[in-house]
Amino acid sequence: MSIPDSVLHGVTRPARYTGNEWNSATKPWDSASMRFALCYPDVYEVGMSNLALPILYECLNSLPGVLAERVFTPWADMEQALRSGGLRLFSLESRHCLADFDVIAFSLGYELTYTNVLTVLDLGGVPLLRRDRTSAHPLVLAGGSCASNPEPMSDFVDMFFVGEAEEGLPDLVRVLQEFKHDRARLLRAACSVGGVYVPAFYEPRYDSAGLFDGMERTEGAAPAVVSRQIVTQLPPPPTRPIVPFLEAVHDYGSIEIQRGCTRGCRFCQAGMLYRPVRTRSRQEVVDACEQLARNCGYSELSLLSLSSSDYPQVEELVADLGPLCRRENISLSLPSLRLGPESVRLLEALPGRRGSSFTFAPEAGTERLRRAINKNVTEEDIFTTLEALREGGWSKLKLYFMIGLPTETEEDVAGIASLVRRVAAFDPRLRLNVSVSLLVPKPHTPCQSDAQDFAEAVDAKVAILKKGLRNDRVKLSWPDTRISQLEAALSRGDRRLGEVILRAWQLGSRFDAWGECFTFDNWLQAFASCGLRIEDFANRPRRSGEPLPWAHISTGVSLDYLGAEHQRIQEGRPTPDCRVAACNACGLHDREGGCGQATRAT
Repeated sequence: MSIPDSVLHGVTRPARYTGNEWNSATKPWDSASMRFALCYPDVYEVGMSNLALPILYECLNSLPGVLAERVFTPWADMEQALRSGGLRLFSLESRHCLADFDVIAFSLGYELTYTNVLTVLDLGGVPLLRRDRTSAHPLVLAGGSCASNPEPMSDFVDMFFVGEAEEGLPDLVRVLQEFKHDRARLLRAACSVGGVYVPAFYEPRYDSAGLFDGMERTEGAAPAVVSRQIVTQLPPPPTRPIVPFLEAVHDYGSIEIQRGCTRGCRFCQAGMLYRPVRTRSRQEVVDACEQLARNCGYSELSLLSLSSSDYPQVEELVADLGPLCRRENISLSLPSLRLGPESVRLLEALPGRRGSSFTFAPEAGTERLRRAINKNVTEEDIFTTLEALREGGWSKLKLYFMIGLPTETEEDVAGIASLVRRVAAFDPRLRLNVSVSLLVPKPHTPCQSDAQDFAEAVDAKVAILKKGLRNDRVKLSWPDTRISQLEAALSRGDRRLGEVILRAWQLGSRFDAWGECFTFDNWLQAFASCGLRIEDFANRPRRSGEPLPWAHISTGVSLDYLGAEHQRIQEGRPTPDCRVAACNACGLHDREGGCGQATRAT
């Protein structure tokens, strides 16, 4: 497919659409029997920072007879140019129209990208609704963390893959190849692959009050519960990822050193979805970094994990990477460090030039509330860390807090301001950036049934913070409650939200995660036109025992465990980390090969 130069000359950042980057793979189109278009539904520089994309790209392109190319959501000017020119959205590698592919696979990591999925399908010449597609159209596949509640996008997606795809993807590809010309047989056969959810084979029920009341299977081949797929051992990481022409949001090479976290923060969905902890050896990480530096030429490498401080022998790993970093003049970054002076010392030991800014997340302003949410950080931890920062000459500190947490009181909110004031007084040289977010209760967490705060309550809490933090050295930022409310509604919604998403898109909603593009009125109008209220999905507490729209998706963490953890929130009781204490019986201990930490249940 040829794109006129006049189109690229007329849009911002035309390199978003040109392809041919270093390490991109352009396989012969006619040599493939199965062709995938991989999409992260955001602009190029955001999508190219997604960790899943290079994994899937490498995995699929390594399979015989399979071709994988990339596509991203075009920015508004490019969308307009394509529509006005009668052109279709195309892949970056071969510039084929999306309708020419066998599968369009979306990585869904954030609910506010949902309307972008519709833009990609529509511009690609693919019917938006799965009921309107046949074997002549590409199959629409989706995965990522949002697949833990697939229902809001089930009108648009033919098939979801729930969990980690590295081991299960080849099995799914074999099914797709065998039945690619018979969509009905393909969908039934795919149900035999672990982690596959086919929405067409499930029908939601609603009670007389209009509340979700359960899910019924309409196809015997479909499992009653779809289980998240978990790789037992992490496969080798990608070491030849594509190097973007544009500066990506995360413009560095990255190696996942560890997957999963067992700290058990009760608001954190990632900590529940990516259990158990699996770690790459020091030697594997060093070898991967050597290859990444050789293949990509990055000046910075980042060692990724949900909790990098918990990597065994992390200090030794940093020392192991010293020779590479000095030889190639590479700096090393280690995000997601736990609060403590040892983290400060570790950052100071990183090869390469370090900045003067340190970041950590107390999450709550009082120890009582931190215990309730299982963020086991004490005042002593905070101030011993500050002492290490002062001794090291650090001048900037970023602090992250949340409001709207279960059991939160006015004293807890005021405690944020009190803690920040004491931090500022501890070291007069520090300049503080304080970011406050609003809890978005997520599926498969202990908070999944809790209500999100209404805007009026959030405004009152922000007023407390503003009043308590009048200091020239403190910069305070607070949440846009409209964006948080929409995220909460979409994350915990049922299948009826598909109509809402479609209507919001028809009204012009695009790039809802971008503040300059977000139009809340579109969403309010969309909910109203569908006879629904956004408050019923975001701000309503679920009653005890109420059926949940994602109950047919199992992450491996049991409802009993989530319920017990929610009770511990009310009681303010922490749960110890099972890596260093007894097994907490989260549910993975009962799953074959599910958890290497499980020693005994208590």
